Order: sequence, then structure tokens, then C-alpha cells
Amino acid sequence: MHVTRSDFPSGFLFGAATSSYQIEGHGLGGAGRTQWDDFAATPGNVVRAENGARACEHYLRLDQDLDLIRDGNFDVYRFSTSWARVIPEGRGQVNGEGLDFYDRLVDGLLERGLKPAATLYHWELPSPLLDLGGWRNRDIAGWFADYTDVIMRRIGDRVWSAAPINEPWCVAFLSHFMGHHAPGLRDIRATARAMHHVLLAHGRAIQAMRALGMGNLGAVCNFEYAQAASDSAADIEAARVYDGYYNRWFLSGMFRKEYPAEVLEAFLPHMPAGWQDDFDVIGTPVDWCGLNYYTRKLIAADPASPWPSLREVDGPLPKTQMGWEIYPEGLEHFLKRTHADYTKGLPLYVTENGMANPDVIEGGAVEDAGRIAYIASHLEAVRRAASAGVPVAGYFVWSLMDNYEWSLGYEKRFGLVHVDFDTLARTPKASYHALRRALAR
Repeated sequence: MHVTRSDFPSGFLFGAATSSYQIEGHGLGGAGRTQWDDFAATPGNVVRAENGARACEHYLRLDQDLDLIRDGNFDVYRFSTSWARVIPEGRGQVNGEGLDFYDRLVDGLLERGLKPAATLYHWELPSPLLDLGGWRNRDIAGWFADYTDVIMRRIGDRVWSAAPINEPWCVAFLSHFMGHHAPGLRDIRATARAMHHVLLAHGRAIQAMRALGMGNLGAVCNFEYAQAASDSAADIEAARVYDGYYNRWFLSGMFRKEYPAEVLEAFLPHMPAGWQDDFDVIGTPVDWCGLNYYTRKLIAADPASPWPSLREVDGPLPKTQMGWEIYPEGLEHFLKRTHADYTKGLPLYVTENGMANPDVIEGGAVEDAGRIAYIASHLEAVRRAASAGVPVAGYFVWSLMDNYEWSLGYEKRFGLVHVDFDTLARTPKASYHALRRALAR
């Protein structure tokens, strides 16, 4: 790892990230059923119908895992709290065991000198709320605000930062239009409503946390660099539409109180009544913005298909185990664009960045040189953005450990730490050790 802590401005923070359903073991501790339990139980949705009931048993191995973060010389741990663990039915009765777990998590981080960065939602919607329409139902904004109040009354006095919803594009579009994630819908009307309600819920959660006196609140969006597959006007327009619904919809809603016209044109017949009146809530001010970035996509027009009338084209660059092109220049682009066009001086954090790799243990070690190169090249992109005046204040690797990779089950390994999914033994990889050395003070 040729990039080190000293290459970044004083106070720049380095962290590792995870999410609750992917690591905790959702079958433990009185958590309620989630849409991912249901989605995985439906044939064809998830590799081998695998779910997060056991995952990495982080719920039982908390101290060991927090020691890994401390010993890796990280500053911040970005984790998520599970709605269904805290309130098993999504509304009403609170699970005391769930609150106690997050208490232990936050206190354990502070005891180790680590900053707790909480995310309230990483896709594990309680099943009873899906029965009521889930993200299609406007009432979810109120349900989410109530959940926010419950969990943050317990841990909000000790977390370093908090953000409501991880990757709203995945919550709304990937899950309701493309059907790849729970609840597995392919419905433009459901998508339009989810795309709006996820932002409304974000705003309500920020307001709920402000009411508790909390600060350092942010928003976390995911980004893919959309590049036209050719110089044709049709392909350029297709890439603009992709960029609109993937990259600009959520930032525009939160920071400009408007939606991109080329996307709204398609969604308008399906938008919920009164959507125009929600922007003051959606645009409730935040203190920072987080960017999750992994890859670029080459986009070509596909005029014979319905909106968005485009398709992805296989690109020529080296790819990760996910089949995603490695394109660190895209991260630099989004840091610069977000600062210039949306956040206007707010601190920016790279809240997720990393790669899946087919890692294996040989002789007790995991040599993942590809991941080291990936992280180094993206840290270089962050450094270039910072040198250009972008107020980027931190970089968090995805992920601390191998985990449940949603519809791909336990095949794709993103972790700095190898997890044997039979024994759940943890083995730090070469990338972990490289970062540990690079981040030493």
C-alpha cells in the first residue's frame, strides 16, 4: 500500500464499514422477520436460498470484531442498526435485547478509541411493514421517524455521526424496478413512489434526530459513473438518463429540492399525491454527505425497450469478482461534482469503496494483492480530489469482513478479513495488514 495516512490532510479519517443484516446473525437476539428473510425463502431470488439468519454471528463475536477494527488502526466504524432488531414488527413493541446490543456496540467502540458512525437503515425492512406496502406507502416516513427516535434515544448521545438510509437507489430502484433485491418488484409505479418516499423518510429521520439534539448528521448515496458506449447522440442521452435516476435524483431532492426533469417525466404519472409539497422535509439540512462508489457502466440506447430504453454494455477495463469495471477516476469525478453542484462546501466522506475478490486461505494467509491495488488507486483518486479543493474528510473501506452479499449469498467476498462461513473463523487478509501499516500513526 503505497498510500499512507500522511498523504492526507490532518484530521482525515479512515474507517471500515459493515451492515447489520449482512453480519450480525438475524436469527439471534429477538430480531423480527425482514423482507430479506422472505425474499431469500422464495426460489430463484438468492443463491442457494441463503439468508442472514446466521451470517457472521457478529452478534456473538462483537468484542473480537471490534478488536479487529482497533488493531487495524482505523478511526471510524460505520455500522448499521437493524429496524427489525430494534422493533420486531416495525411499529409498537421494542426489543430490549436489540437496544442492549447496540448499546454494547457503541460503548465497545468508544472504549477502543473508535468513532461510531451509525446508519439507521441498510435494507432490512420488517416484514409486517412490507405487508402494508413498505416503501410504496407514504406512512413509512412516519414509521421510520418513530424508529429513529427509539434507537437514537438509546445511542444518539454517543455516536459520532448518523445517517438515515444507506444507498436510496438500491432501496427504491434496484428493488422495485429491477427486482434484484427485496421486495423483488418490477413495477414503475412502485418505483416512483419508493424513490420519493425514501427521501421523505430521510428528511423525517433527520428532523427526529435534530429534535433529540443530535449533530453531525448526513446522507449516504451510491454512485456509478455512467459513460456513453459510443459518441452517438442516442447513447449520450441514454447515459444522461441513467445518470439521472442513479446519481442525480437523490442529491437533487435533498440539496436542490427538485428532481431531474428527464427522470420525472417518466415517473410523473405514478408519483404519489402531493409529492411537490414534500421538498422542505426532504431538503432538511444535513452536516455532511457520504458517497458510496465502486464502478462505472457503459450505457447504450435501446429504443425498442420501454423506459429507460437503455442497456449496459460490457466494458474493456479489468473487473472485480462482481464483474464491475475498476475505474477510480469515477470516484474523483463524483467527489468534485457533488461538491460543485450540490453540497457547496459540506464535508464529504467516501462511505463505501472496495472490491469483491475470490479470496482463499493458503498456508494460513490470504494474499489479495488485487484488493490492495484497488484501494490504493481509489485513495489516490480521493487525494487528487482533496488537492483540487474538495472538502473530502474521510474514506471508509467496504467491508470489514466477508459477509452475506444479498441475492448473491455467501459467494462474493468484499472483506479485509476472511470469514470461513462454516466455522466463522476470522483471518485478516493481506489487504488488512497493508492498511494497518499504512494507517499507523
